[in-house]
Amino acid sequence: MNLWQLLLYQPLVNALFALYHWLGNLGWAIIVLTLIIRFLLLPLTWPALKASQKMRDLAPKLKKLRKKYAKNKEKLAAAQMELYRQAGIKPWASLVPQVVQVIILIALYQVFRHVLGGNGNLEKLNQLLYPALPFSIQSPINLRFWYLDLSQPDLFRWQGRLVFPGLFLTLSALSQFLSARLMLPAAQQQKQLAQKTPATSDDLIAAMQTQSLYLFPLMTILVGLSFPSGLVLYWLAFSLFNLGQQIIIKSKFGRK
Repeated sequence: MNLWQLLLYQPLVNALFALYHWLGNLGWAIIVLTLIIRFLLLPLTWPALKASQKMRDLAPKLKKLRKKYAKNKEKLAAAQMELYRQAGIKPWASLVPQVVQVIILIALYQVFRHVLGGNGNLEKLNQLLYPALPFSIQSPINLRFWYLDLSQPDLFRWQGRLVFPGLFLTLSALSQFLSARLMLPAAQQQKQLAQKTPATSDDLIAAMQTQSLYLFPLMTILVGLSFPSGLVLYWLAFSLFNLGQQIIIKSKFGRK
């Protein structure tokens, strides 16, 4: 067994099936495991979110600095770093929690795909269970959650044809839209600043922020049309938790 399986994959498989054994439903097990992971990551993600909110609130002061040092990039960079220091912000500090989140998300994705692959994986899954656990994975795994078959895409069909995305897939896209919408005022302000500075990178960043309002929800729908609905359920729980974090951060630490 390699290090990836030992430190991430195997613990997540055991946690998922411990919840499945306790709750009796794989759908709820996926939701609860996703929320547990998000709560465990709060010590890493919460400071990064606060720093992100502070950086958005510093936009007026950044605007003044960009006007003052429009022709001197070195002085502009130094002035920006000094402004961040005074505000208690470490711009690069948020990279570590982001990397950790991505690693765990990849591991969760692999676990859910393996589990949702059906009952043909039972022997391999049982080999991953810790000996101390008082249960084994029995056939068949219950893949039903409300109207969903967790191994199949979340789609509404009529006479065998796709009509529109299912409820959970639609809610996942909607939560992505709302998260991006919360960022829109900052993105619009960033776009106005970018138009007044000579750096083309500013224009690119501002455009990407604005386009994310529609791009991420659209990507969620397109990818979700082919993914098992168990992964959509996981993404919905993840997105709603993220949205709640953004709302709390904005209301508690946002500039009045």
